[in-house]
Amino acid sequence: MKKLISLTVSAAILLAPFAYTLNVPALNLKVDAVSAASEEAEAPAAKPTAKPAATAKPVATPKATATPKATATPKATATPKATAAPAATPKATAKPATTPKATAAPAATTVPAATVAPAATAKPEPTTLPVTVKENVYQDGVYVAYGDAYSKGTEGAKIVIKDGKITSIDLLRTSPKLIDRDARNNYSALWQAYGLMTNKLLGKTRDGAAAVDAVSGATRSSNGWKLSVDRAFERALTVKDTDAIYFDGVHMGIDPTGKYAVFATYESNKLTAVKVYPLNSAGDFVDEKAYTAEQSAAVAAITPALLAKGTAAQPVAGLEADFKAATNAFWDAEQNAKIDNTSAYVDGFYSSYGTARSVGVERADIVIRNGKLVDVKLFRLGNNLIDRGATAYAEVVKANAPMTAKLLGNGSYFANYDEKVDGISGATESSHGWNQAVERAFEKALKVPGEANYFDGKFAGVDNQSKVLLLVDVASDAVTNIKLSLFGTDGKLIADDKLSAEQKSLVGTLTSGLLAKGVQMSDITGQEELSAAAKAALTDALTNASKVQGTYKDGTFTAFGDAYDKGTNRADVTLRNGKIVNVALYRVGMNLVDRGKAAYPEVVKAIPQLTTSILAAGTREAVQDVDAVSGATSSSVALKTAVDRAYGKAEIVEANKAAYFDGIFIGVSADKLVNVMTYVEHGVPVKMLVYYLDKNGSTRAVNQLTDAELAVKSEIESTSTGYSLHKYGYRAAAFGNNDAEKEVSAKVVEAIKSALESAGK
Repeated sequence: MKKLISLTVSAAILLAPFAYTLNVPALNLKVDAVSAASEEAEAPAAKPTAKPAATAKPVATPKATATPKATATPKATATPKATAAPAATPKATAKPATTPKATAAPAATTVPAATVAPAATAKPEPTTLPVTVKENVYQDGVYVAYGDAYSKGTEGAKIVIKDGKITSIDLLRTSPKLIDRDARNNYSALWQAYGLMTNKLLGKTRDGAAAVDAVSGATRSSNGWKLSVDRAFERALTVKDTDAIYFDGVHMGIDPTGKYAVFATYESNKLTAVKVYPLNSAGDFVDEKAYTAEQSAAVAAITPALLAKGTAAQPVAGLEADFKAATNAFWDAEQNAKIDNTSAYVDGFYSSYGTARSVGVERADIVIRNGKLVDVKLFRLGNNLIDRGATAYAEVVKANAPMTAKLLGNGSYFANYDEKVDGISGATESSHGWNQAVERAFEKALKVPGEANYFDGKFAGVDNQSKVLLLVDVASDAVTNIKLSLFGTDGKLIADDKLSAEQKSLVGTLTSGLLAKGVQMSDITGQEELSAAAKAALTDALTNASKVQGTYKDGTFTAFGDAYDKGTNRADVTLRNGKIVNVALYRVGMNLVDRGKAAYPEVVKAIPQLTTSILAAGTREAVQDVDAVSGATSSSVALKTAVDRAYGKAEIVEANKAAYFDGIFIGVSADKLVNVMTYVEHGVPVKMLVYYLDKNGSTRAVNQLTDAELAVKSEIESTSTGYSLHKYGYRAAAFGNNDAEKEVSAKVVEAIKSALESAGK
């Protein structure tokens, strides 16, 4: 799938003595990847909302805002300015959104002159057709809307409209929690429907999208996507029907804590029905038969109150927390139902950083819907800007979960952060950093961005091989100060008082060079590698300071190259700002265990060489140009493929929203005694082979297999078609004619699921 807007931070910096202006492209709006449950019975296509008759007048295009000028003298290091708290509507300082130019009216069309008839026939007069004037009635921009909700969730669409046409589209299939997850968790008929419907809808007008045929086998979801697109166009109307407030239909919402989902039905602008559903920890509906007495009582009290009063519903004594959660869920459903949705933010995934320090920095990855926080993950990074996870300070690790709960309960960041009230005791500094990171992520999501391209504050930057750390002060889009530190060979920062005289001189020269000329700084003779690292660290710091959301998520992603009957190749790739900052390569056997020194000598020799080359390459594209190591060509190609697939897993918006990567993948049972090799073509598992292993991970010969093992092997392999979905390629379950076969098939199913997980995007 094509990305909504693919933008990267420009490394070019306009320079002036000691301070320079930073250049950055426009906001890159992204959304996270898909989820949901099963496709149900086909539903009739929803009718598009009627369009108002009024034609919008073209709006004058705003003038571009001038880039701030470079400061002539360096500014003193100051406390980072507080990031503006996002409000329900864009602030006065926000940059005006680009408005569409009026589409030129077509010239009058004239019917060709009539052909002269035979003499006996009178010559008809040529008729001129009336002039038809069409203006672009849709405001250019990014719009998100959802179809009608049902028990498994709903469909959605995030589209970019330009000149009345869809120029980019991301189709969503949500769970009851309304967060888009992995496509492979959906009903199998949807796996290829994503691509088919995307291709059908891309480039279409509103009427053209409404006329698109549904994909066979995914009719309900196809019509849900079409309805979502139509509603997105309705929201984009420059002049809306003032009598229409809500889309007719069933709309779903959840509270940010994930305690309740609410379905709100609107007909002719009136709320006609409300259903309240408790959610479990996975974000799915609790079966009504499994309700606790407390849940039943809460649902019975909340439902009529919401139907009568909506968000103004008053809580019943003892159910205050439940009412608050359910009311938040109703508010969310109401926002999804509103034609004129006034959220100041674009739904999607965003990531940002708090204030950097020499010991590290906090990062937050969030999901926003209707201006509310619906998902958040908090990280504590070390001074190499790699997540420390459980190795962070004990109090910080302990604070992660309660701070996550506080942020979700608030539905946003804390606008007036108070460390005693909002922070977690023992980790107030990290709590503040996380809150600040969430605040900045919200600012990245603004529909109408502010004039600044960069956040004010202190930001860290590290080259991808962790040689140099920079702490960069940014104010009013200008770098005002840089503190440069060197990493030692042990991976730790060298304290200033431990630097040699030569190192101190080098640090001073690099610092002054970066302040004066930025990434255009000339390399220091004899220190070209360190000079390049310093410039890369500056680029990294400015990317971290940028208000542009990148293309890839930060983090570590594991992927595999194509397998064969001796095993496969694995890559654990750590990304930051789309750059490879760490990579670990492995040659694994049929049991998926690292073979280490027991691998082929050529592969053992090749792995460290490839590791160095891949780190030096640094990007997805550059890795594919890395030369294969002589004697290990196949493994070199497989490892480069694994790196590319790791990038595929990290995409915020998938280039191709498929359930699986194409290729050959292996998986093993929990006891590592069964291996299944799965072949994926066009995003669908089409063939499977079963191998039984000994305790050393070697394949057992056919004459060593039991009757049960042979029977299960035959069942799996004989149902391979080689061209369509394998019988066990979707929600495989154990089978067998007797207990022995059932026991073996249970292990085989474990291996199938493992292989599909390896293949999953």
